[in-house]
Amino acid sequence: MTIRPDSRHLYLLVVDRLKQDIENNVYREKEKLPSEFELSRQLGVSRATLREALRVLEEEGFVIRRHGVGTFVSPRPVFSSGIEQLNSVTDMIIDAGMQPGTIHISSTIQNPTDDDNEKFNGLEGEQVHYFERVRTANGQPVVYCIDKIPTNIVENYQYNKNESLLHLLEDEAGRYISYAVAQIEPLGFHEKVSPILECEPETALLVLKQMHYDQNDEPVLYSLNYFRADQFSFHVLRKRT
Repeated sequence: MTIRPDSRHLYLLVVDRLKQDIENNVYREKEKLPSEFELSRQLGVSRATLREALRVLEEEGFVIRRHGVGTFVSPRPVFSSGIEQLNSVTDMIIDAGMQPGTIHISSTIQNPTDDDNEKFNGLEGEQVHYFERVRTANGQPVVYCIDKIPTNIVENYQYNKNESLLHLLEDEAGRYISYAVAQIEPLGFHEKVSPILECEPETALLVLKQMHYDQNDEPVLYSLNYFRADQFSFHVLRKRT
């Protein structure tokens, strides 16, 4: 199992070897790796080299290091989507071969905040529908969702927990979502959201903020979604111009 040197830094060779072992299920999801002493002995490298390799693997999401406990293989994301694709959470769950569901937390009508007024280009005294939900996959909570729609777009609406908000906009208001402007941010443990999603303390979140625009380029739906980072991954296709 000893690492064979080549022209690259030794810690990068260790990174590649451990990635290969993880992908080949030598070390399985959530399994604890051998101690630093044992693993460095097996690989024939110093503990300093091994620690640098583990640091890189942690940054890339392959392992989780728990202080005073050890290093564990990270769970592999079940759901994956291109960030350039406007896929609903429901579609992502279905594409993964799982059953989507919704836990309804609340649906209220609220006065807009200054941030709401700015996002929706001024609401002129209107209010906003505020939806708070948890999306599930095979009964497991995976996404915490906050959605806002101005009441001047959809007025008298009784929330049905099984109804898509995109379908609501089409059916109730004749507004078709043609695109969204999105921002994604990593987040550590969240005092409110992480327990709702049944996250372990070390499980990170991916926060997706999206303003959806209709066929007339008007903002009609703002979404703030917290995804379990151990369940979801997003990628983007970049082209050279």
